Amino acid sequence: MIDLPQAEPAAQAPERKSKAGGSLGKYLLVRFFLIFPTILILVTMVFFLMRVTGDPITAALGGRLAPDQLAQRIHEAGYDRPIFIQYFEYLGQIATGNFGRTISDNLAISDMLATYGTATLELAINSLIVALAIGIPFGMLAAYKRDKYQDAILRVLAISFYATPVFFAGLLLKLVFSIWLGWFPVSGRAGTSTEIAMASLAAPTGIYWLDALRSGNMNAFWDIAQHSVLPAVALGLLTAGIFLRLVRTNVIGTLSKDYVEAGRSRGVSEYRLLTKHAYKPALIPIITVMGLQIALLLGGAVLTETTFEWKGLGFQLAHYLTARDFVAVQGIVALLAVIVAITNFIVDVVAALIDPRVRY
Repeated sequence: MIDLPQAEPAAQAPERKSKAGGSLGKYLLVRFFLIFPTILILVTMVFFLMRVTGDPITAALGGRLAPDQLAQRIHEAGYDRPIFIQYFEYLGQIATGNFGRTISDNLAISDMLATYGTATLELAINSLIVALAIGIPFGMLAAYKRDKYQDAILRVLAISFYATPVFFAGLLLKLVFSIWLGWFPVSGRAGTSTEIAMASLAAPTGIYWLDALRSGNMNAFWDIAQHSVLPAVALGLLTAGIFLRLVRTNVIGTLSKDYVEAGRSRGVSEYRLLTKHAYKPALIPIITVMGLQIALLLGGAVLTETTFEWKGLGFQLAHYLTARDFVAVQGIVALLAVIVAITNFIVDVVAALIDPRVRY
């Protein structure tokens, strides 16, 4: 006699469903708690690497103060104590939002981060828009024209975008579009009158184009847009090359799936298959790697801001490195570590919501 499989008891069905539904919450909880060790590791590495050359006071002011004055400043700052005591005190200060004060110009690092951090955020947003606007459509075009001359040209361009140093791309763009053609400003975030207008706003966000729209000042918005184009393109092309190749590869893979072949056999045009069925699955890998690209954008922002005199965290980081103000450098890198960690968490959340395979 053959035993037929019995139906699952009704009481067990909700339990299995709750486990499947709870997997998303468990995944997000684990990803959230991974933020803290990531930040701790990055902050720890920066702290000890900054101490390789000695204490920050000697590095910044050595040779400019008398030995007794230098020793007094070192003692007042606590840099003559054991390094591990300094390290744990520094962690305690960061936990309370106290990053200390810069050595070279005696500014509160938290105020400096708030002032210049929004400028870097604005540049990163603008660059990401450029990267998506170039990478996605041209990646789809390369997949649509696979193994044809258009595909070959776009693949070469993608490699060129990624391989070209950001500072070289910035200088080339300035030479062509600012000096030769005169289409865009050479440097800065905005003109003098716009800077004054932005500084006089009540409760500004620090993102110039957003503040200009909020205030209804379209002349200022146009001026800000003109200043934003070249820095955004210089930094955005770096990521656009990655997105282009990624979209191309995934669209080609999607076009070979069974459901696409079934649509093709029913006479559906290649253009419709590409725009209606193939491109959405191809966007999922872009979302999953976008967190890594944010770190790449923030790293490239140092060179981009220096090239275009865009006064953000990257510009200030270069300034404080030149001044050997390692306390300020620690504060900037700590904030960048927090931004990268939180951005990666947000990307993980979006990817898990879009693609359930990510969390299993």
